[in-house]
Amino acid sequence: MTTQITIRRPDDWHVHLRDGALLKGVVPFTARQFARAIVMPNLSPPMTDIAGVNAYRERIIAALPEGSDFTPLMTLYLTDSTDADEVERGFAQGAFVAAKLYPAHATTGSAHGVTAIANVMPVLERMQTIGMPLLIHGEVTDADVDIFDREAVFIERTLAPLVHQLSDLKVVFEHITTEEAAAFVESAGPQVAATITPQHLHINRNAMLVGGIRPHAYCLPVAKREKHRLALRKAATSGSTKYFLGTDTAPHAQHLKEASCGCAGIFNAPFALESYVQVFDDEGALDRFEAFASLNGPRFYGLPLNEGTVTLERGPVNVPAVVDANGTAIVPFHAGETLGWRLVA
Repeated sequence: MTTQITIRRPDDWHVHLRDGALLKGVVPFTARQFARAIVMPNLSPPMTDIAGVNAYRERIIAALPEGSDFTPLMTLYLTDSTDADEVERGFAQGAFVAAKLYPAHATTGSAHGVTAIANVMPVLERMQTIGMPLLIHGEVTDADVDIFDREAVFIERTLAPLVHQLSDLKVVFEHITTEEAAAFVESAGPQVAATITPQHLHINRNAMLVGGIRPHAYCLPVAKREKHRLALRKAATSGSTKYFLGTDTAPHAQHLKEASCGCAGIFNAPFALESYVQVFDDEGALDRFEAFASLNGPRFYGLPLNEGTVTLERGPVNVPAVVDANGTAIVPFHAGETLGWRLVA
């Protein structure tokens, strides 16, 4: 039995770091485990131009613990009125490494999102030309589509036609949750990849609904049926270069989750690597964990691999019921559970 693994230092290709006091409270958890992270732009107001993105990067850097060598990789929030020239300038300057497409009203902070792909087609065509990745929250928002079907419908109505039309556009289908999404990514060309969260590898929709409403298992896209969880575990541990680590860590104060209309999002940053490696261990795929965590993402983005390593060892880790994030109480993923691996170096 393997008792310890050492991998190249990993990256997180999907994080929400928030802003202000909460930013200072949550960014150390990500910086402790990862060298770099793709930072989502859905603040209030969202980060829709070069100046806003640059200012947010500076706030993140200022909030890092002393001595941290963590690098935030910034993204631009696409709207119906995004200017293609601004996108190209920002990408050329290194202000952002990708752009994020939220369908309007699909999730937290998406009110200013894209109402129809046709509205941003000139921007997407420019991104294809300059080699800039598009990050997609892949759900339709039609009221008549069941929430558990919205990802699959998005693939059929929007993503498949887009990938066909812009076959050279680099696309990351973020936080996939369904068997249909894994099948689509696997069948698409090399320009399409996907991130997978720890929660969607560990839980199905029963975690939200059995024994009472459990708000800390609620995120968007929501966890689906067990067959979808199993399909994601198969994809993540398959060795395919199309899948990589993206936690979608999304902190909300405990009282905002435990409310009559609780926020969507799971705070998994404190024990992200421990959560992921448990899945690879369970699936007999520890030898494939480094590629998923540390290699596939940078290679897809065209970035250098990180120097240095991290080591995880088999051993109990007790996840606290609540963490203090600079004065904000947040319930972490796996709260009250004991995980079987711990990060040691």
